[in-house]
Amino acid sequence: MRHLIFLLIVLLIFGCKNEPIQKIVTTDIDNFWNAYDKIKQTNDTILQYKLLQDIYIKNASQGLKDIIDARGYSRAEYIEAINSYPKFWKSIRPNMSKIDANKNAIRENIQKLKTAYPDLKPSTIYFTVGVFRTGGTAKWNNVLIGSELTLGNDSTNVSELPEWRQPYYKDFKPLENLPLLCTHEYVHTQQTEIVENLLSMCLYEGIAEFISCKVTEQKSNTPALAYGKENNEAVVNKFIEDLYAPENNYNWLWGENRNELKERDLGYYIGYEISERYYNLCNDKIKAIKDLIELDFYNEKEIARIVDASRFLPKSLADIKNDYELKRPKVISISEFKNGSTTVSPTINIMTINFSEVLNGIHSALDFGPLGKTKYPNVDNNSRVWTNKNQSYTFNMMLEPNKQYQMIVSNFRLENGIRLKPYLIEFQTTDN
Repeated sequence: MRHLIFLLIVLLIFGCKNEPIQKIVTTDIDNFWNAYDKIKQTNDTILQYKLLQDIYIKNASQGLKDIIDARGYSRAEYIEAINSYPKFWKSIRPNMSKIDANKNAIRENIQKLKTAYPDLKPSTIYFTVGVFRTGGTAKWNNVLIGSELTLGNDSTNVSELPEWRQPYYKDFKPLENLPLLCTHEYVHTQQTEIVENLLSMCLYEGIAEFISCKVTEQKSNTPALAYGKENNEAVVNKFIEDLYAPENNYNWLWGENRNELKERDLGYYIGYEISERYYNLCNDKIKAIKDLIELDFYNEKEIARIVDASRFLPKSLADIKNDYELKRPKVISISEFKNGSTTVSPTINIMTINFSEVLNGIHSALDFGPLGKTKYPNVDNNSRVWTNKNQSYTFNMMLEPNKQYQMIVSNFRLENGIRLKPYLIEFQTTDN
């Protein structure tokens, strides 16, 4: 009887499904502090580098190896940070030393994620110490946490840190939101490879943020979400304006916003709002979560289906793309001959490309056509100039007789950044 009672207690504590315990690796934190203490005992820079290498880097977990590779951390950066921020390290050390106190909450969150998404693949969570370039990321299906950013709180002494970094610990409350961050990054380990365009980047982050908040019933600590909800119309209008302008991607994610909205990371809001609205409109919530997590970022039709189904944007993606295409400037002619001509004289040594609108006079690109470098005209790049008040572009070139030529005109832009439709110039020279 006593054995039966004991067995029931064990089953209640550990569950009947024999679920593996979520693996959380914290050895890098211990190794960092062992190295830190030794490094602080000497002013010999060469010895400091050796201690860092022998105690911390050489004993790196796979997670630390991955985060060093992902963020390009150098030994010089570690030594500089250790020597420059003694008050910071002293204040954050107690939090790092008590990381075990957070493990249960992290594991509970991952179990909630597993309940909502039964196909969850196991991932290891690594707590590392980096040099202030990531709080969390995912690589090779592992969660990589930068403890120097994520284990700080209001008591962390930031007085020695760069001024732009100091508000982070107060604004984001990273230690308080640590289990949520781990869940967010865990979602990333389940997602497919991301495509480097603005919409995919926003969905990648927004899906992870929405699902982690939904399954844990915890509010996001990203200020951009509140800003986005309060300023939705302005944010959406700016997003549509930037949607096909890749140079503006980092105004929305992973950088400092330099547009008129000022608020950084608004891409999280875009992706979060699309995910939330899609989820709320779906009757089958488990399928909705599966759709979001498993979204193929290379499948434009599936992305359009989810975005359009969310009813977040004022028009369908197809209509937004069509509106953009109608606004793009075009090449309307070449002054010296007609594009596609097979009777171009090889004595022509200048080309003038004429555009449908006045361009910004800055951006330009002439590139090889489909037939490659051998079919590209011998262009004198030093002669390339804007003409006709920036509505034409002229350059010198040398042509050979009886030869086919190609070049692609691209990257020219209007003043507002809208890009020229890429244009293939193709022609054939005569014998003389």
